[in-house]
Formats: sequence, C-alpha cells, structure tokens
Amino acid sequence: MTDRPLGALVPDWTTQVAPGPMTLEGRYCRLEPLSAETHAALLFNAFVDQDELYDYLPAGPFHSAAQYHRWVREVTSDDSSLFFAVYDLRQEAYLGVLSYLRIAPSAGSIEVGNINFSKAMQRSPVSTEAVYLTMKCAFEAGYRRFEWKCNALNKPSRQAAQRLGFS
Repeated sequence: MTDRPLGALVPDWTTQVAPGPMTLEGRYCRLEPLSAETHAALLFNAFVDQDELYDYLPAGPFHSAAQYHRWVREVTSDDSSLFFAVYDLRQEAYLGVLSYLRIAPSAGSIEVGNINFSKAMQRSPVSTEAVYLTMKCAFEAGYRRFEWKCNALNKPSRQAAQRLGFS
C-alpha cells in the first residue's frame, strides 16, 4: 500500500478494439469515412482562400484539388488513424475534416485531431456536434480517455477545446 493518491481501480476494464470506418449521424451533421473520390474535391472547395486553416496542421495549404486529393488518399491509406468528412445537414455541404489519431486500444485512449473546419463551420452547432459524435463513439466503445492536443500558439483551437470542456 502507498500513501500516494492513486484513484479508484477499474477492475473490469478490458482492452478495446480499434475503431474501423463508420458513419456517425447527428442532428446537425454526419461524419463519413473520408474518401478521396467522394470528398476531396468538395472539401478542397470548402477550404479555398482559407490558407490560415493550415497554419498548425502537418500538411497544407493545398493550392489544387489534385494536391488535396493526393493528401486525402495518403492519410486514408494509413491504418493508424481514422479520418472523417463532416457533412453539414442544413447547408447540404461537406465543410470539414477531423480524425481519430494515436489510437491506443490497450491503454483505452484515443485522440481527436487533424481538425480542419472551414470558416462556414467554425463555432457552429455543426462543429460542436462533430467533436461530440467522435467523443460519444469513443466512450461508448469502451475507451476511457479522449484527448485533444493542439499547438499552444493556436488560440482558436485552444478556445474551441475549452468551450467543449477539454482541460
């Protein structure tokens, strides 16, 4: 026994299964498995003239639909992450991307990241619900930790995370 606070044990917790491609439906949006053929051109158009959206992302900005298509093909072929296209049900348009990253079933942790929401989607019920749907799915699948990381200088991302209850 130790005098250090450790917290309650979770005796019945078991390793989880890594999530696979799925569609998540909400009231304001639908998250679909990202596909170069289905989504790349539409998302490229949603991000046109918004190069600042890529300031803190590992790729982009993209200056041609073909360049964005190649990136989508590349990230969706990597089994270590799971990317979603965000479809705004009211605007009937694809307006964003987010993904599960650092999926660690044995630790019960999963990260939401590579979040790129067009200006038309930012600070809206659609953006809130998109993150909520990924969080809900992760916890319902048995994950016990849901993480959001961002560059400390990325004030909009930090504010969004705080607004959504991350600390």
